[in-house]
This record gives sequence, structure tokens and C-alpha cells, in this order.
Amino acid sequence: MQVGELDEITARALRGEPATTEQALDILKAGDDETMSVVAAAGRVRRHFFGTGVRLNYLVNLKSGLCSEDCAYCSQSLASTAQIPRYSWVEDGEVRRAVEAGVARGASTVCLVASGRGPSRREVDKVAGIVARIHREHPSLHICTCLGFLDDEKAKTLYEAGSDRYNHNLNTAESHYCEICSTHSYADRVATMQAARRAGISPCTGLIAGMGETDEQLVEVALALRELDAESVPVNLLLPFEGTRLADHRELTPQRCLRILSMVRMIHPDREVRSAAGREYHIRTLQPLVLEVCNSIFLGDYLTSEGQSGRDDREMIADMGFHVEAPEPSTSGQICFGPEPDARSVVAVASALGEDTTGPVLVDAAGVAIRTRGIGTSSLPNV
Repeated sequence: MQVGELDEITARALRGEPATTEQALDILKAGDDETMSVVAAAGRVRRHFFGTGVRLNYLVNLKSGLCSEDCAYCSQSLASTAQIPRYSWVEDGEVRRAVEAGVARGASTVCLVASGRGPSRREVDKVAGIVARIHREHPSLHICTCLGFLDDEKAKTLYEAGSDRYNHNLNTAESHYCEICSTHSYADRVATMQAARRAGISPCTGLIAGMGETDEQLVEVALALRELDAESVPVNLLLPFEGTRLADHRELTPQRCLRILSMVRMIHPDREVRSAAGREYHIRTLQPLVLEVCNSIFLGDYLTSEGQSGRDDREMIADMGFHVEAPEPSTSGQICFGPEPDARSVVAVASALGEDTTGPVLVDAAGVAIRTRGIGTSSLPNV
């Protein structure tokens, strides 16, 4: 990749303009020996729009597993035999404790997730009640919901309860979608995000890399996310859970992952780009470099897999010279963030709260660490 070409891509991004298809492909095709230059360029863009702030998102898995959809990547599908936590709707008291744990340790956004094709009217009302209660108790906290397919009426209910965001990932390119799912279509996913937008909810939608897609298909889905005007773009790296149809897909390398994240940053220069599931599994010792590209990460564990401990997340942020952002009160569904003191202060608070990241670690045959702590279990969360 020529230096002049990378400079041109960076200049476009600094103006808030997305990389072209050809430029995005060039980023993905760069050699391992060029990856640090690509990351540095993406870092210039990230710092231009977001400074050194890092937004911590915290997942609360309200209902796990037993999903009727046949998504090939998903450990929660009924077609999966992955040894994950499986449970129905947790009690509200357990939700409250989970939210409090995330907030106490620096999360500015809590993501309420429930497995399944989509919520019934009764389930939407149930989640809306949880959202409203959290909003009353933590008025500055941003609340993201992720419940599957929505129509306009259900989206409006969530918005009126106080849901700032709705997450529903496109996951892969339309041209690749039939390879990963047969029980719903790519268009169904697009329709849900459009319903959320019409209701006034900020769209949070992203992708999963490493599912056998081509470079062209990665760029295709990244550009499609921009067309949806995604305000938050989570980038997942496939976790090849044993017991899923994609268990043998392990082609990602740390450098490849950093180039994928950089490509997404250059297409979404002024949007929240989040390093999501798979960060620990695939990027390994190069994880701190993620912060140069992404201005958001998940704190602690994911839905069904174990993440880096929350303590290590915060120390990584501090060691890299970044800081944890705290939310400011939102108005009319708009998301705004302000600075927070150095991340080390959050580490100190967590220590004072008696943070416990000990506990058994369950690793499957593919090397994926299964979540055994937090909501839906009898163990303390990994935050």
C-alpha cells in the first residue's frame, strides 16, 4: 500500500468522508508489515473526532439460548450444541444487580439483550418496564436494547420507555447472507433498523468478520451500515464455538483483525466504532492497539463467552493514555458524552467495591472461553 494512498484515505476521513470501495479494499489487502501504518492512520481519524475517550458498553443478557433462528455463527441457536448458559427471562432483581455492577465500574451504556427471533407484545412491555426503571434510577445512563426483529409499534414502545439505542446487526453482506442463515433474510434485518430509526431510536448495527466472506463482502457490509446511518458500529470477530456450523472457521489473525477495524473506521470516521466479541480470542497480545482505532469496547464478558476482566480493560485503557468516558444527560434520544477522570480512578473504585474476577474458566474444544459468571449464573460478574 503506497504512503500517498494511505494519506489520501486519511485526509478524506478527517473531512468526515468515507473511504471508497477501492480504498477500503486496499486497507484489507495491506500486508502484515503495513498494518501498523494503517492503524496509525486510523488512529489519527479516531483522535480527531473522539480524542482519547473510550466508551464502555456493558451487556446484560436477559434471556440466553433457545433461539429458533438457524444463524450458523450463533451459540444461542437451537441448532447449536455449544455448552453455553441457557435460561429464560431473569428476575428483575437480578437485572438490577447486573446493571449496578456495570455502572459502578464505568459503563456509560448498558445493553439489554434477549435471545430469540423477536419479542412478543408482552415481552416488549416487560423490557420497556425494565428500561423505564433503569432510566429513573440512572438518568444519565444510556440504554441500548437488543431483542430481535421489531415493527414500528414495538420500536415506539421502547423509545417512549427511554431506550436510546437499538442493536440489530446486519452481520454480513447481503451477497453472503444466504450462507449463514435460512430462517430470515438480510432484508428483515434492514427493516428492523429502519423501524428503530423511524421511532427515534439511535441505530446500533454492525458486522461479524471471519465467516468465510471475501474482502469485497466485508466492504459491502461496512458500506451498507453507512447507508443505514448507523451511529454505533460494533465489529465482532467470529468466535468459532464448538457445536456451531462455523466451528472450523479460524482464519483471522491479529493483524488481519486490526486491518478490518481500521477499514471500518475509515468508512465510519465520525461514528462510534466498537471492538466487540472476539477481541480477546483473535487479537490477543495486540489488544491495546484496538484503542487506537475504536472509541468503544465492551466491558468484561459478552453474551455467552468470557471476555477480558473489567479490571484489565480499564488498566489497558489507562496504560495506553486513554480515558473512560462518562455519559452526560441525554435529550430527545440524542447521545452525548463528556470526559471522565483517568481510568485508574475507576480501577480504584472497583477495587474498593471488592471486584472479584476469580472463578472457573470453561474453554471449549475450539479454545473459546464460555461465560460462567454474571447474570443467569450464581457467580459474580467479570467486571
